[in-house]
Amino acid sequence: MSPIPSETDFIVVGGGIAGLRAAIGLAEAGRVLVVSKQEVTESNTQYAQGGIAVALSDDDEVGLHLQDTIDAGDGLVDVDAARVLVEEGPQRIQELIEWGTEFDRSGSRLTFTREGAHSRSRILHAHGDSTGREIGRALVARARTISNIAFTEFEFTADLCLEGARVTGVSLLAPDGTHTTVVAKAVLLATGGAGQVYSDTTNPSVATGDGIAMAYRAGAAISDMEFFQFHPTALSLAGAPRFLLSEALRGEGALLLNPAGERFMLRYHPLAELAPRDVVARAIVREIALSKVEPAVAYLDLRHLDAARLRERFPRIYATCKQYGVDITSQLVPVRPAAHYLMGGIKTDLDGRSTLAGLYSAGEAACTGVHGANRLASNSLLEGLVFGARVADAMRNEKGLLSHHVETELGTKPSVSDAPQIAYELRKAMWTHAGVIRNREGLQELQQQIAHWKRSLDAVSIRQTIELRNLLTVAGLIADSALAREESRGAHFRSDFPNHDDGRFRKHSVVVRDRISFA
Repeated sequence: MSPIPSETDFIVVGGGIAGLRAAIGLAEAGRVLVVSKQEVTESNTQYAQGGIAVALSDDDEVGLHLQDTIDAGDGLVDVDAARVLVEEGPQRIQELIEWGTEFDRSGSRLTFTREGAHSRSRILHAHGDSTGREIGRALVARARTISNIAFTEFEFTADLCLEGARVTGVSLLAPDGTHTTVVAKAVLLATGGAGQVYSDTTNPSVATGDGIAMAYRAGAAISDMEFFQFHPTALSLAGAPRFLLSEALRGEGALLLNPAGERFMLRYHPLAELAPRDVVARAIVREIALSKVEPAVAYLDLRHLDAARLRERFPRIYATCKQYGVDITSQLVPVRPAAHYLMGGIKTDLDGRSTLAGLYSAGEAACTGVHGANRLASNSLLEGLVFGARVADAMRNEKGLLSHHVETELGTKPSVSDAPQIAYELRKAMWTHAGVIRNREGLQELQQQIAHWKRSLDAVSIRQTIELRNLLTVAGLIADSALAREESRGAHFRSDFPNHDDGRFRKHSVVVRDRISFA
């Protein structure tokens, strides 16, 4: 690792697929500093099993991928953003292949599989169920060959630096407590999602919504925070992490059983196990709630499928479940929904520009409207690639002047000792009141709890408390947006408003400094 510079041309916060692809594009125009709060390899990208969706097979068309994306988004997909995604996707995949990404093949031909709500088999995989890890490997390898790209790991981005209404850099916090300010022409927030705001999540520990919280504090517009996708099938065993059990398992023919061992998805949707994720997640929650059987879990049943094929196709899933005492080829696999992907985030245009000068965002931290109210399976990695490349094109033209006059919001008081307990209680409350099913009473109670915790957290000088502040900020944005949207749509389900209200809410929520509007 090189010493941290005091200034550079471009700062990329986050080392996932969007940040790395952007850094590679930006290096053509100047010096790039990629900042990661853990290893550059630790991001949501590394945990993406299911694959990457792209219209490249002989029986597929870009128009079909576009329509599937629109249909899954339940009336809120920005069609222009979705068109960019599916039309530019094939070029970006070919680029990855040229850079050494090893997608699974049958002979010399790419192998495509099918997942929920897709009308064609268009999902590419790598090493069976390690697609994100392989793409990340290839992008890191490519980036490390470019002299204009510098990496700094284990540096926590504590806040944005401002000069007036312009973002001019970032404030970094080292593990030993040292603060460093780096200024740049432009800053890209590719910090990923915020799954750690929930007690049950497939996201790694780094997914604390840092970029969204920083952008919000700086005055940027935040959009669609009520739409948090809950993956229907995460491993549910005492003592085991909420390990993602890919939708591709159901694509291969796995069935869902309720706690009583009965198949149930045909009662909820004609596509059964391959229905959109929001439908499947709510169905599982309802079946568990209706059942008096313990444990309170649903089950994935793969026992009727070819065991050798399963071990070959899903080596990581097979090995992880076996580690916790479950053989997916011969035993029922206990599952429950878990927070997985945030459709909302920092509001941007199609080139990643936020509403603040000098600030850009891409990937899960951003909200272009491409996913609408419910992301189509395996569109997330493609989003990172496509919009990571586009944001690099836009940032290369940034005319911002380097400035050493900066303002940050960092505090200097000592840490509060009860931060871990607050974080624990927050995650439980979010799951209870802003989870798969919500209502007014619960959301209002959640708002009051968040406000109380914010008042008690007046110290923001170390990473633990800054991350907790970020979680509280994101939680507040989710609760406020979910309360304001008095309807059910996609991943947002209100039991007190169970239907669509297109007249009032076929619009995107936008929050700027506590003010919510729909546009």
